[in-house]
Amino acid sequence: MFTRLARVGEKARTDKEVRFTNLLSLLKVPLLSEAYQRLRKDAATGVDQVTWREYGEDLDARLADLQERIHRGSYRALPVRRVHIPKGDGRTRPLGIPAVEDKIVQQAVKMILEPIYEPMFLGLSYGFRPGRNQHDALDALAVALGRKVSWVLDADIRSFFDTIEHEWMRKFIEHRIGDTRLVRLLLKWLHAGVMEDGKLEVVEEGTPQGGVISPLLANIYLHYALDLAVAAWRKKHARGEVYIVRYADDFVICFQYEREAREMRTALAGRLALFGLELHPEKTRVIRFGRYAIEDCKRDGRRKPETFDFLGFTHIEGRTRAGKPTLLRRTSRKKRTTKLAALRTEIRKRRHRPVHEQQRWLSSVLRGHYQYYGVPHNYRALASFFYAVESQWHRSLQRRSQRGRWTIEERERFRRRRPLPMPSIRHPWPSQRFALR
Repeated sequence: MFTRLARVGEKARTDKEVRFTNLLSLLKVPLLSEAYQRLRKDAATGVDQVTWREYGEDLDARLADLQERIHRGSYRALPVRRVHIPKGDGRTRPLGIPAVEDKIVQQAVKMILEPIYEPMFLGLSYGFRPGRNQHDALDALAVALGRKVSWVLDADIRSFFDTIEHEWMRKFIEHRIGDTRLVRLLLKWLHAGVMEDGKLEVVEEGTPQGGVISPLLANIYLHYALDLAVAAWRKKHARGEVYIVRYADDFVICFQYEREAREMRTALAGRLALFGLELHPEKTRVIRFGRYAIEDCKRDGRRKPETFDFLGFTHIEGRTRAGKPTLLRRTSRKKRTTKLAALRTEIRKRRHRPVHEQQRWLSSVLRGHYQYYGVPHNYRALASFFYAVESQWHRSLQRRSQRGRWTIEERERFRRRRPLPMPSIRHPWPSQRFALR
């Protein structure tokens, strides 16, 4: 089974035009079993309320039955359970949680499709791809901004996951997948519907965020709707330098010339409209940014250049102590505020648990924060986050009794006895040899 998967990947790498016509035959018990093991064991349950461990109690029989239903065509995807998670601007983001059996099949199909599509995807795409992560995208952007860049198109697609058109998705998939049975299987998940508060909602467009297969489908859609178009526009129309970095539906395009930045924005709006997508009018803008931005602002009578957010960081054009232009990346205020508010609530819930347990949990939270946000020039923001968390924890502990507040000496003794990890920079500055596509 896995030898056949390897051969599929090799064929996809060597022949970029081939269409695969017999992929459903790979969906058998060995692949389904491997897909089951790759799922998160503590993930939330779907509408059937079956956990990963409960499904595995009679795994061999369940997977054999699942294989038979898939190949007989009687497999039916259950509706996803919709939950809402808070966003940094006070709104919520809907997530769709599939049933564990649907997750297994989606994971297996993902393992089949990834080797086919990975050689086809362009280098400018970083989101939800093997061997690539947010910091790869951030490093690519940092290197690009250090070159001949004076303008930035900071773009966002409005409600991308909710507005994907199913018919276009089918056409895009059929460019490489000639197995009609597998295409029908993929469309079953798009048409499964959403269950919220006990009510079934039929969906005509979109793919639910939270599904195992959703990120891959989103990348396929954006590859045809966006990536190929911007790469072709750059090759045909650009006279100056142009760099593109996309992570899921968030992308930044760097330009040497303002005229090309504004032409690209207009061209993109028309291109995306063909596929039912729209640039967010408030989150999409062309701004002056780059190593000459500070001088340009002084000439225009403005105090400082505009900033933009990407992947949780606010990007700022600054100066080194020697006066040379440099990129500053700070933790986004919106992300920091949202995280601290969530921690304040959780600290309050854990107030009466053992102190060593609280210390272990907070240490894990801080280490995770440093691991993501620990980039050069961001130490001050990390320190601010550390002291805010430590202060919230100390205040919470003092409210466990009716005794007065700690004195300075008591606070220092507790800090030495129960220390939290101090901020640290975890990611080096990206090399100028970083490969830009």
